[in-house]
Amino acid sequence: MTKRADDGRVHDLYNDLQPQLVRILVSNLQAPEWIVDDACQSAWSSLLEHGGAVAAGGELGWLSTTATRAALRLLRRERSAECGEEPPPLVSLDALRVPEPGPARSFELRERLAEVKRLPLRQQRLLMLHGFGYEYDEIAAATGESRRTIARQLTRARRQLRLADEP
Repeated sequence: MTKRADDGRVHDLYNDLQPQLVRILVSNLQAPEWIVDDACQSAWSSLLEHGGAVAAGGELGWLSTTATRAALRLLRRERSAECGEEPPPLVSLDALRVPEPGPARSFELRERLAEVKRLPLRQQRLLMLHGFGYEYDEIAAATGESRRTIARQLTRARRQLRLADEP
């Protein structure tokens, strides 16, 4: 696909997906409107840059993950600025790349993902954020819930996943 055609596709997607993307961020994060807007624009810019690597039909998931990461980065920077702290350096995702799993491992991972999808949406979101490497306090700040609530929800989610593993 040419660059111009790719830009046209992103333009069409923007009209269709932008309201959904904003709703996803607002429901997942308790953040000021400007952070949600900046995170969305960052995700759309990334889609323009990496659009060819995003599977057709998977754009909303890709955008919501990218925008959530951007929003959490912005929230962390703002909190650091308020406290007068220097924000921690960002880790390059290239350093975290994992080789492709074999067929047996792929099947196992698909089964685990299906088990996660059976969890309540709230627990899925918290697991996702924790899986991205965010601490309980950071998740609590982003969602507006207490640290204890985050810990309790993650414990329940892990327990349900463990029970699903048992024969």
